Amino acid sequence: MGKFKNILVRTISDISHGEFLLRLNIGRYFIHILYLIVVFTLTIWISLMIDTTMTEVEKNKAIIREQEIEMSVLEFKLAEMESRIVVEQKLDDMGSKLKQPSKPAKRLK
Repeated sequence: MGKFKNILVRTISDISHGEFLLRLNIGRYFIHILYLIVVFTLTIWISLMIDTTMTEVEKNKAIIREQEIEMSVLEFKLAEMESRIVVEQKLDDMGSKLKQPSKPAKRLK
């Protein structure tokens, strides 16, 4: 147990002093290890950016669906208001003297 404790303390000391790779005799691969760390970090960062973008896309799709529903309701209301009967009733309610024409329109030359 004492030998394990000594190895653990020595390993922690080497890691804190930056000599761990030299102790394992893989110092010549330091550039490759550093490259892997950079690649893994970039991969994680890009993955998080993609996830954030996809979340925003889904949120925007929901907003678009809601706006499409509102638009169809407004189009229905507008189409309902354009009917002649509704227009005549509104004009009567407002006290207007305008009525539906009884004769066809005349062309001026």
